[in-house]
Amino acid sequence: MQDAKEEIRARLNIEDVVSEYVQLKRAGRNFKGLSPFSGEKTPSFIVSPEKNIWHDFSSNKGGDVFSFVMEVEGIDFRGALELLAQRAGVDLSAYDSKGGQELARQKRRLLEAHQLAAKYYQQSLLQNTPALEYVFKKRGLSKEIVQTFQIGYAPDAGDALVQFLTKKGFSKQELALGGLTNRFGGDLFRGRMMVPLMDASGQVIGFTGRILADEPNAPKYLNTPETPLYNKSRHVFGLSQAKDAIRKSDYAVIVEGNLDVVSSHQAGVTQVVATAGTAMTESHLKALVRLSPNVRLAFDGDAAGLAATERAIPIAQAVGVDLTIISLPEGVKDPDELIQKDLALWQKAIDTSENVVDWLLTQYTKREDMTAPIGKRRFTTAALAVVRALQDPVEQEHFMQKIAAYTSTSLGTVKEKLDTTTEVERPRDLKPVHLAEEVKQDPAAHQDSMLALALIDPAVRELLAEVTEDMLATDERKEVLRYTRRSIEAVQAIPKELQDYDTYVKILLLKADTRYGEWDDKDRYHEAARLVRLTITEHKQKQKDALMNALREAEDIGNEAEALRLRQALNELIKEMPRAKR
Repeated sequence: MQDAKEEIRARLNIEDVVSEYVQLKRAGRNFKGLSPFSGEKTPSFIVSPEKNIWHDFSSNKGGDVFSFVMEVEGIDFRGALELLAQRAGVDLSAYDSKGGQELARQKRRLLEAHQLAAKYYQQSLLQNTPALEYVFKKRGLSKEIVQTFQIGYAPDAGDALVQFLTKKGFSKQELALGGLTNRFGGDLFRGRMMVPLMDASGQVIGFTGRILADEPNAPKYLNTPETPLYNKSRHVFGLSQAKDAIRKSDYAVIVEGNLDVVSSHQAGVTQVVATAGTAMTESHLKALVRLSPNVRLAFDGDAAGLAATERAIPIAQAVGVDLTIISLPEGVKDPDELIQKDLALWQKAIDTSENVVDWLLTQYTKREDMTAPIGKRRFTTAALAVVRALQDPVEQEHFMQKIAAYTSTSLGTVKEKLDTTTEVERPRDLKPVHLAEEVKQDPAAHQDSMLALALIDPAVRELLAEVTEDMLATDERKEVLRYTRRSIEAVQAIPKELQDYDTYVKILLLKADTRYGEWDDKDRYHEAARLVRLTITEHKQKQKDALMNALREAEDIGNEAEALRLRQALNELIKEMPRAKR
């Protein structure tokens, strides 16, 4: 069922599932709420969309979306799997036994076919002079950016790619399923510059083809249709190439065209992605918010761009995205053209992005006569529709004051119009939590804090020299301890050596970021020393208790020799305990 789990994870966002049981509020890159497992007053329950995990500091419990549902519903893994599969629209029968194996094999085959197709297109580019001139001279792309995005060329032949892939062992049925052929069984893409569409991990899942010479009866751009690999409503173009820059800059730029992304990356502005020629969806923003809650849109200022921006506001509000608008200079049609003209102007446009509501209000004033009553009415109707989508009442009032200023009316009048046209939406009730038993605090939680510090800060690892594996409560803790003995690098992503403990390590990293992320090196070191002392002391105390119990038993049965041995061992341990407390 591993493939079924991965399919469910891909379709569901952990924050959406958890929010059915817990009232979540955004806290930086994460979400925070009150623990559903205890009666706490201060929120200590954390959900990380980026790591796709949750952690409850009050109980030291955590895990993925499946473990959460198991805990709150009091059901086993199979029950959680079935519940989440139903929510995600995943047919589990397709993954049972042979069916699941076949589906997984099918997807692997399609990925392999697409990777080979990308390499074929790259080789074809090198062998076609007009295509080379178009890519390198007309589009002005560099060799480096062509390699980064794996840009190629589809020959203007009927079935060149089909012949190539069938020789590699792929059937025409597989190629049709992968969206590589047309309805006649020939190549879908012909005579086009090919830009691979990649998933977040960099695997090719489809293509965009740009015709070299514009023709009246041919589409300028041609995209892969919906396939088992490619879903346009979920795909963010350039994400695999942009994700590191998005994290570093703490914002993402969304443009309309894939080649705008390529051009921007070539110019060194690499936190740029596109929605691959489709309307922006909740899935697009959720893919980005895992990296940063700040998104800047560079849409056209025409009617279509205005409508797209309007649609984006409630989506951004629901996802927890801070949305701003990038305005291009007058007379510039897209970011690619601006970059070719003046890179500094593109960066300036990004740096001076405007609040999305402010931008929309300005656009509305341009299309209405703000001196006429009918113009004011139309303006306020459009503007309040946007304000109504805002969730924060302070933010709502801020923009209502601006609307009042634009129309030379009072705030009370604007509020009255909002109230008379607003449908009151009742807050959604949270689902009840059905715990099989009360979740109690893990007495060894401090061990996780100690190991979390050791993972992110190699300087504290020397302190763990006195910590032995028998002091730790679980196998996963022991494995992490072994890793800190071998490694001298700070951990940011899951090391290969700890892949079997993926979820646990993610929880440690989340704990480290949440609790110790803003601490300086000195404070981290002192805290690690305290946790090491606590771990050693508790272990010595357990040893002491065990020896005393054994001594009582030996004395009760009159085994003096054993009692003498135990007294000696107990005395040695007591001598060590003050050292452990230092």
